Amino acid sequence: MAVELMPRARVLEPVQERISPIENGDRLTRQEFHRRYQAMPENVRAELIEGVVYMSSPARHVQHARPQGAIMGWLSVFVAATPLVDLGDNGTVFFDPDNEIQPDAYLRLEPQQGGASQLNIDGYVEGAPELVIEIAASTVSRDLHDKLRVYRRNGVPEYIVWRTEDKQLDWFRLRAGNYERVEPDAEGIIRSEIFPGLWLAVNKLLNGDLAGVLAELQKGIASAEHQAFVEKLANKIA
Repeated sequence: MAVELMPRARVLEPVQERISPIENGDRLTRQEFHRRYQAMPENVRAELIEGVVYMSSPARHVQHARPQGAIMGWLSVFVAATPLVDLGDNGTVFFDPDNEIQPDAYLRLEPQQGGASQLNIDGYVEGAPELVIEIAASTVSRDLHDKLRVYRRNGVPEYIVWRTEDKQLDWFRLRAGNYERVEPDAEGIIRSEIFPGLWLAVNKLLNGDLAGVLAELQKGIASAEHQAFVEKLANKIA
């Protein structure tokens, strides 16, 4: 007698969730933006500014890559001489529910050092770094308006915009909830208030004199206020 076999149960393959790509001009929450951004190819760079997606254009060498290299060199020398100060290059920063931005550079302090930002469980910065820098060529209007408002509202104490095509640099300090533009002193130097010893020879930077920029920075690093700052940071974890 033939044995009737039970039909083999079909194994259903799990349905893969389709994640829509982000596109320039999308209006999203930060949570939804981040979910979609993580699914994009690694070479795609995008930011969420005031709930709107901005896709970055390719970076030109003279207008962006070279100036950013100079800024990173300046900051790196300072950080090397200033333990406990953290330097970031194009890191993602979570500011508020409408803003996930990748500043060109930033300096931050850990909360135990008095900083306003921290690293979350996934390794992203949450909160406002103490200094944010943007290299602005094609993004000047965004960096001096939408981003400036985000940084101001979220309490970034110092904000620098290097307008490379205009050959100008804007340094802002937060005062009573508003940004005030800082002018170089009689020696052409701007000195950070948040990071004592971080001195910038503005005209030397704009003229491509990186050696001159670093020479002035070394004077700041050798100053009494920088030494006091280093000691203060060390004492907070002692």
